[in-house]
Amino acid sequence: MVLNQIKNNQLEPRITLLGAGPGDPDLISLKGVKALQSADVVLYDALVNEALLNHAPENAIKIFVGNTTGDEAFSQQAVNQLMVDYALNYGHVVRLKSGDPFVFARGYEEVDFAESYSIQTSIIPGISSATGVPGLHKIPMIYRELSESFWVLSGVNTRGEISADLTGAAKSDATVVVLMGIEKIREIAEVFRKEGKERLPVAVIENGSTADEHILVGVVDTIAELVEDHKISSPALLVFGNVVSLHPSFDRIRDFYAILADA
Repeated sequence: MVLNQIKNNQLEPRITLLGAGPGDPDLISLKGVKALQSADVVLYDALVNEALLNHAPENAIKIFVGNTTGDEAFSQQAVNQLMVDYALNYGHVVRLKSGDPFVFARGYEEVDFAESYSIQTSIIPGISSATGVPGLHKIPMIYRELSESFWVLSGVNTRGEISADLTGAAKSDATVVVLMGIEKIREIAEVFRKEGKERLPVAVIENGSTADEHILVGVVDTIAELVEDHKISSPALLVFGNVVSLHPSFDRIRDFYAILADA
């Protein structure tokens, strides 16, 4: 990919991979804001809150490179090359990615590609939706006897199949956070059901930390129906684990099963 316009300057090319956080623009780091303020070019993804672009200089080039339609123009290879071309011709490129650049965001691939051109790179972590969004709802990853560890995994593999790691996660007592799995909610719930965890608490959080946020709390047996009834869609994450029982909405579910047990 060749840029149509070349800016003549003496700036050394450099690329900053910056995590924008889960959606709320106030959740970006101070270091991230400073990086945007010094950007010559900002390449930003689909789930990035565009309010963050206001931190960049008015004359900075701002380019959307989100891949929501499978358009080849926004393929990973195309984005990699665009990032490098702009760095070589304009100076400081901030690659603004939702969440954290190294959590299901192909951050390493972008750094590796840039460094193959001997371009200086740096990483500024962001708040990952995997832990930050549940935390905003007071759902911890680890809590006393309820959970001693947590898993974060993709609901599907690169072939669109249910991740094999889900089976191992479902066998554990850990908190399990599933990203990119809302379309496969029934199949994912079935993995936990096969492990005898029909009543394991589950939370589903759509558009976490934004004005359009929606949270559902249920159990493995009912969560797929709740998702369908409320028309929850991507982006949404799933949290499986006893820590979800700490959410206030789970009280009525606990009471319901207590009544059933006494009947």
